[in-house]
Amino acid sequence: MKTVNPKEVSVAEFHGYLLGAIAPRPIAFASTTDKEGNVNLSPFSFFNAFGANPPILVFSPARRGRDNTTKHTLENVIEHPEVVINIVNHDIVEQMSLSSTEYEKGVNEFKKSGLTEVKSELVKPPRVAESPASFECKVNEVVSLGEEGGAGNLVICEVLLAHFSESVLDEEGRIDPNRMDVVGRMGGNWYTRASGSSLFEIPKPVRSLGIGVDNIPEPIRNSEVLTGNNLGRLGNIEKLPSDEEVAAFKENQELSNILSNHADNKESLEYHLHLMAQRLLEKGEIESAWKVLLQIKFA
Repeated sequence: MKTVNPKEVSVAEFHGYLLGAIAPRPIAFASTTDKEGNVNLSPFSFFNAFGANPPILVFSPARRGRDNTTKHTLENVIEHPEVVINIVNHDIVEQMSLSSTEYEKGVNEFKKSGLTEVKSELVKPPRVAESPASFECKVNEVVSLGEEGGAGNLVICEVLLAHFSESVLDEEGRIDPNRMDVVGRMGGNWYTRASGSSLFEIPKPVRSLGIGVDNIPEPIRNSEVLTGNNLGRLGNIEKLPSDEEVAAFKENQELSNILSNHADNKESLEYHLHLMAQRLLEKGEIESAWKVLLQIKFA
Protein backbone atom coordinates (compact mmCIF):
# COMPACT_ATOMS: atom_id res chain seq x y z
CA MET A 1 0.00 0.00 0.00
CA LYS A 2 1.46 3.35 -1.05
CA THR A 3 0.84 6.15 1.42
CA VAL A 4 1.01 9.77 0.27
CA ASN A 5 1.03 12.81 2.55
CA PRO A 6 -0.40 15.79 0.60
CA LYS A 7 1.99 18.08 2.45
CA GLU A 8 5.02 16.15 1.16
CA VAL A 9 4.25 16.24 -2.58
CA SER A 10 3.40 19.02 -5.01
CA VAL A 11 -0.17 20.23 -5.44
CA ALA A 12 -0.13 18.98 -9.03
CA GLU A 13 1.04 15.51 -8.00
CA PHE A 14 -1.58 15.11 -5.31
CA HIS A 15 -4.21 16.56 -7.64
CA GLY A 16 -3.39 13.71 -10.02
CA TYR A 17 -3.85 11.14 -7.27
CA LEU A 18 -7.20 12.65 -6.28
CA LEU A 19 -8.59 12.69 -9.80
CA GLY A 20 -7.33 9.22 -10.58
CA ALA A 21 -8.81 7.65 -7.45
CA ILE A 22 -12.03 9.61 -6.92
CA ALA A 23 -13.72 8.62 -10.14
CA PRO A 24 -15.83 8.60 -12.15
CA ARG A 25 -17.06 12.10 -11.37
CA PRO A 26 -20.17 13.66 -12.93
CA ILE A 27 -19.57 16.79 -14.97
CA ALA A 28 -21.28 20.12 -14.35
CA PHE A 29 -21.31 21.87 -17.71
CA ALA A 30 -21.92 25.32 -16.27
CA SER A 31 -23.21 28.26 -18.27
CA THR A 32 -22.92 31.67 -16.59
CA THR A 33 -22.98 35.36 -17.45
CA ASP A 34 -20.95 38.26 -16.17
CA LYS A 35 -22.44 41.62 -15.12
CA GLU A 36 -22.25 42.84 -18.73
CA GLY A 37 -24.18 39.82 -19.96
CA ASN A 38 -21.28 38.00 -21.63
CA VAL A 39 -21.87 34.24 -21.69
CA ASN A 40 -19.37 31.64 -20.46
CA LEU A 41 -19.61 27.86 -20.73
CA SER A 42 -17.19 25.57 -18.89
CA PRO A 43 -17.11 22.01 -17.43
CA PHE A 44 -16.29 21.10 -13.82
CA SER A 45 -15.97 17.59 -12.46
CA PHE A 46 -15.88 18.58 -8.80
CA PHE A 47 -19.67 18.31 -8.83
CA ASN A 48 -22.64 16.48 -7.36
CA ALA A 49 -26.17 16.75 -5.92
CA PHE A 50 -26.53 17.39 -2.19
CA GLY A 51 -30.26 17.41 -1.43
CA ALA A 52 -33.71 17.26 -2.95
CA ASN A 53 -35.73 19.56 -0.67
CA PRO A 54 -34.54 22.12 -1.50
CA PRO A 55 -32.81 20.65 -4.57
CA ILE A 56 -29.14 21.58 -4.19
CA LEU A 57 -26.28 21.11 -6.65
CA VAL A 58 -22.70 22.02 -5.79
CA PHE A 59 -19.72 22.40 -8.09
CA SER A 60 -16.26 23.78 -7.47
CA PRO A 61 -14.22 25.96 -9.84
CA ALA A 62 -10.81 25.59 -8.21
CA ARG A 63 -8.06 28.20 -8.28
CA ARG A 64 -5.47 27.40 -10.95
CA GLY A 65 -2.55 25.55 -9.43
CA ARG A 66 0.09 27.09 -11.69
CA ASP A 67 -0.59 30.78 -10.98
CA ASN A 68 -3.40 30.94 -8.37
CA THR A 69 -5.76 32.78 -10.71
CA THR A 70 -9.53 32.25 -10.60
CA LYS A 71 -11.73 30.98 -13.41
CA HIS A 72 -14.24 33.09 -15.30
CA THR A 73 -17.10 30.90 -14.07
CA LEU A 74 -16.27 31.71 -10.44
CA GLU A 75 -16.00 35.42 -11.21
CA ASN A 76 -19.33 35.31 -13.05
CA VAL A 77 -21.35 33.61 -10.33
CA ILE A 78 -20.06 36.16 -7.84
CA GLU A 79 -21.02 39.03 -10.16
CA HIS A 80 -24.31 37.48 -11.26
CA PRO A 81 -25.44 34.65 -8.91
CA GLU A 82 -27.18 32.43 -11.45
CA VAL A 83 -26.03 29.36 -13.37
CA VAL A 84 -27.39 26.64 -15.62
CA ILE A 85 -25.84 23.24 -14.97
CA ASN A 86 -26.05 21.12 -18.10
CA ILE A 87 -25.38 17.38 -18.05
CA VAL A 88 -22.82 15.93 -20.46
CA ASN A 89 -23.59 12.81 -22.48
CA HIS A 90 -21.46 10.99 -25.03
CA ASP A 91 -22.91 12.94 -27.95
CA ILE A 92 -21.34 16.20 -26.78
CA VAL A 93 -18.25 15.04 -24.86
CA GLU A 94 -15.75 16.32 -27.47
CA GLN A 95 -17.47 19.71 -27.66
CA MET A 96 -17.53 19.87 -23.87
CA SER A 97 -13.79 19.17 -23.80
CA LEU A 98 -13.13 21.90 -26.36
CA SER A 99 -15.04 24.41 -24.25
CA SER A 100 -12.60 23.85 -21.38
CA THR A 101 -9.93 25.72 -23.39
CA GLU A 102 -8.86 28.81 -21.46
CA TYR A 103 -10.16 31.45 -23.86
CA GLU A 104 -9.94 35.14 -23.03
CA LYS A 105 -12.62 36.63 -20.79
CA GLY A 106 -15.66 37.58 -22.85
CA VAL A 107 -15.24 34.77 -25.39
CA ASN A 108 -18.45 32.76 -25.75
CA GLU A 109 -17.60 29.03 -25.49
CA PHE A 110 -20.98 28.13 -26.99
CA LYS A 111 -19.69 29.50 -30.27
CA LYS A 112 -16.21 27.99 -29.90
CA SER A 113 -17.61 24.52 -29.16
CA GLY A 114 -20.43 24.69 -31.71
CA LEU A 115 -23.13 24.12 -29.11
CA THR A 116 -26.51 25.84 -29.23
CA GLU A 117 -27.77 28.42 -26.76
CA VAL A 118 -31.37 28.09 -25.58
CA LYS A 119 -32.93 30.91 -23.61
CA SER A 120 -33.61 29.89 -20.02
CA GLU A 121 -36.97 30.59 -18.43
CA LEU A 122 -36.05 31.79 -14.94
CA VAL A 123 -32.36 32.75 -15.09
CA LYS A 124 -30.21 34.81 -17.42
CA PRO A 125 -27.54 32.23 -18.46
CA PRO A 126 -28.66 30.11 -21.44
CA ARG A 127 -29.04 26.35 -21.55
CA VAL A 128 -27.19 23.93 -23.82
CA ALA A 129 -29.75 22.70 -26.36
CA GLU A 130 -27.85 19.46 -26.99
CA SER A 131 -27.66 18.49 -23.31
CA PRO A 132 -30.01 15.69 -22.18
CA ALA A 133 -30.74 17.52 -18.90
CA SER A 134 -30.30 21.08 -17.68
CA PHE A 135 -30.91 22.73 -14.33
CA GLU A 136 -31.63 26.43 -14.01
CA CYS A 137 -30.24 27.52 -10.65
CA LYS A 138 -29.79 30.48 -8.38
CA VAL A 139 -26.50 30.61 -6.53
CA ASN A 140 -27.21 30.59 -2.80
CA GLU A 141 -23.63 30.89 -1.63
CA VAL A 142 -20.02 30.69 -2.75
CA VAL A 143 -17.70 29.20 -0.14
CA SER A 144 -13.96 29.69 -0.53
CA LEU A 145 -11.93 26.70 0.65
CA GLY A 146 -8.57 28.43 0.55
CA GLU A 147 -6.51 31.19 -1.02
CA GLU A 148 -3.67 29.16 -2.55
CA GLY A 149 -3.44 27.59 -6.01
CA GLY A 150 -5.56 24.44 -6.23
CA ALA A 151 -8.04 25.57 -3.56
CA GLY A 152 -11.69 24.92 -4.32
CA ASN A 153 -14.67 27.24 -4.24
CA LEU A 154 -18.01 25.62 -3.48
CA VAL A 155 -20.75 27.13 -5.63
CA ILE A 156 -23.94 26.09 -3.83
CA CYS A 157 -26.83 26.18 -6.28
CA GLU A 158 -30.56 25.78 -5.76
CA VAL A 159 -32.46 24.32 -8.69
CA LEU A 160 -35.32 26.53 -9.79
CA LEU A 161 -36.31 24.63 -12.92
CA ALA A 162 -35.18 21.37 -14.55
CA HIS A 163 -35.37 20.38 -18.23
CA PHE A 164 -35.12 16.83 -19.57
CA SER A 165 -34.98 15.75 -23.19
CA GLU A 166 -37.92 13.50 -24.08
CA SER A 167 -35.40 11.22 -25.80
CA VAL A 168 -33.92 10.08 -22.45
CA LEU A 169 -37.24 9.21 -20.79
CA ASP A 170 -38.80 5.76 -20.76
CA GLU A 171 -42.48 4.95 -21.27
CA GLU A 172 -43.22 5.84 -17.64
CA GLY A 173 -41.47 9.19 -17.84
CA ARG A 174 -38.41 8.12 -15.85
CA ILE A 175 -34.82 8.65 -16.95
CA ASP A 176 -33.43 5.61 -18.76
CA PRO A 177 -29.68 5.42 -18.02
CA ASN A 178 -28.91 3.89 -21.41
CA ARG A 179 -30.76 6.64 -23.23
CA MET A 180 -29.13 9.24 -20.99
CA ASP A 181 -25.66 7.92 -21.94
CA VAL A 182 -23.86 10.22 -19.51
CA VAL A 183 -20.11 10.68 -19.39
CA GLY A 184 -18.01 10.71 -16.23
CA ARG A 185 -14.58 12.22 -15.66
CA MET A 186 -11.60 10.10 -14.70
CA GLY A 187 -7.98 11.13 -14.14
CA GLY A 188 -5.69 12.56 -16.83
CA ASN A 189 -7.32 12.49 -20.27
CA TRP A 190 -9.66 9.65 -19.33
CA TYR A 191 -13.46 9.60 -19.33
CA THR A 192 -16.01 6.84 -18.86
CA ARG A 193 -19.32 6.21 -20.60
CA ALA A 194 -22.21 5.12 -18.37
CA SER A 195 -24.29 2.99 -20.71
CA GLY A 196 -24.50 -0.48 -22.22
CA SER A 197 -22.50 -3.25 -20.57
CA SER A 198 -20.93 -0.83 -18.07
CA LEU A 199 -24.32 -0.49 -16.32
CA PHE A 200 -25.45 -3.00 -13.71
CA GLU A 201 -28.15 -3.23 -11.07
CA ILE A 202 -27.84 -4.11 -7.39
CA PRO A 203 -31.04 -4.74 -5.43
CA LYS A 204 -31.37 -2.26 -2.57
CA PRO A 205 -31.02 -3.73 0.93
CA VAL A 206 -34.31 -5.13 2.16
CA ARG A 207 -36.38 -2.74 4.27
CA SER A 208 -36.27 -5.26 7.08
CA LEU A 209 -32.84 -6.33 8.27
CA GLY A 210 -30.74 -8.58 6.06
CA ILE A 211 -28.93 -11.38 7.85
CA GLY A 212 -25.51 -9.86 7.08
CA VAL A 213 -22.29 -11.57 6.05
CA ASP A 214 -21.50 -12.40 9.69
CA ASN A 215 -24.48 -14.77 9.81
CA ILE A 216 -23.53 -16.68 6.67
CA PRO A 217 -22.34 -20.20 7.60
CA GLU A 218 -18.55 -20.32 7.83
CA PRO A 219 -17.93 -22.82 4.98
CA ILE A 220 -19.81 -20.46 2.64
CA ARG A 221 -18.25 -17.32 4.09
CA ASN A 222 -14.76 -18.77 3.58
CA SER A 223 -15.49 -20.03 0.07
CA GLU A 224 -12.66 -20.15 -2.46
CA VAL A 225 -15.20 -19.36 -5.17
CA LEU A 226 -17.55 -16.72 -3.81
CA THR A 227 -16.33 -13.12 -3.86
CA GLY A 228 -16.97 -10.34 -1.37
CA ASN A 229 -19.65 -9.02 -3.70
CA ASN A 230 -21.28 -12.46 -3.78
CA LEU A 231 -21.27 -12.59 0.03
CA GLY A 232 -22.71 -9.09 0.22
CA ARG A 233 -25.65 -10.17 -1.90
CA LEU A 234 -26.12 -13.38 0.10
CA GLY A 235 -26.25 -11.28 3.27
CA ASN A 236 -29.05 -9.17 1.81
CA ILE A 237 -31.78 -11.67 2.63
CA GLU A 238 -34.16 -11.49 5.55
CA LYS A 239 -34.25 -15.20 6.30
CA LEU A 240 -32.85 -18.40 4.85
CA PRO A 241 -34.99 -20.85 2.88
CA SER A 242 -36.59 -23.60 4.92
CA ASP A 243 -35.25 -27.18 4.88
CA GLU A 244 -38.33 -28.16 2.88
CA GLU A 245 -37.62 -25.51 0.25
CA VAL A 246 -33.97 -26.57 0.03
CA ALA A 247 -34.93 -30.23 -0.37
CA ALA A 248 -37.52 -29.42 -3.06
CA PHE A 249 -34.90 -27.56 -5.09
CA LYS A 250 -33.05 -30.84 -5.71
CA GLU A 251 -35.39 -31.30 -8.65
CA ASN A 252 -33.42 -28.63 -10.51
CA GLN A 253 -31.61 -30.55 -13.28
CA GLU A 254 -28.25 -28.76 -12.99
CA LEU A 255 -28.23 -29.19 -9.24
CA SER A 256 -29.25 -32.83 -9.52
CA ASN A 257 -26.31 -33.48 -11.85
CA ILE A 258 -23.86 -31.83 -9.46
CA LEU A 259 -25.14 -33.82 -6.49
CA SER A 260 -24.88 -37.03 -8.48
CA ASN A 261 -21.49 -36.45 -10.10
CA HIS A 262 -19.68 -35.27 -6.95
CA ALA A 263 -21.39 -37.28 -4.25
CA ASP A 264 -18.17 -39.08 -3.26
CA ASN A 265 -15.99 -35.98 -2.95
CA LYS A 266 -17.16 -33.34 -0.49
CA GLU A 267 -14.60 -30.73 -1.56
CA SER A 268 -15.50 -31.11 -5.21
CA LEU A 269 -19.20 -31.05 -4.37
CA GLU A 270 -18.83 -27.84 -2.36
CA TYR A 271 -16.77 -26.23 -5.10
CA HIS A 272 -19.33 -26.95 -7.84
CA LEU A 273 -22.25 -25.94 -5.63
CA HIS A 274 -20.55 -22.63 -4.99
CA LEU A 275 -19.95 -22.13 -8.71
CA MET A 276 -23.62 -22.75 -9.45
CA ALA A 277 -24.67 -20.41 -6.65
CA GLN A 278 -22.37 -17.72 -8.01
CA ARG A 279 -23.99 -17.95 -11.45
CA LEU A 280 -27.41 -17.63 -9.85
CA LEU A 281 -26.29 -14.60 -7.82
CA GLU A 282 -25.02 -12.92 -10.98
CA LYS A 283 -28.51 -13.33 -12.43
CA GLY A 284 -30.06 -11.86 -9.26
CA GLU A 285 -31.57 -15.16 -8.09
CA ILE A 286 -30.51 -14.90 -4.46
CA GLU A 287 -33.05 -17.36 -2.98
CA SER A 288 -32.13 -20.02 -5.52
CA ALA A 289 -28.46 -19.44 -4.76
CA TRP A 290 -29.12 -20.08 -1.08
CA LYS A 291 -31.05 -23.25 -1.90
CA VAL A 292 -27.98 -24.48 -3.77
CA LEU A 293 -25.50 -23.52 -1.06
CA LEU A 294 -27.53 -25.17 1.69
CA GLN A 295 -27.55 -28.54 -0.14
CA ILE A 296 -24.23 -29.41 1.45
CA LYS A 297 -25.76 -30.12 4.83
CA PHE A 298 -28.04 -32.74 3.25
CA ALA A 299 -25.27 -34.38 1.24
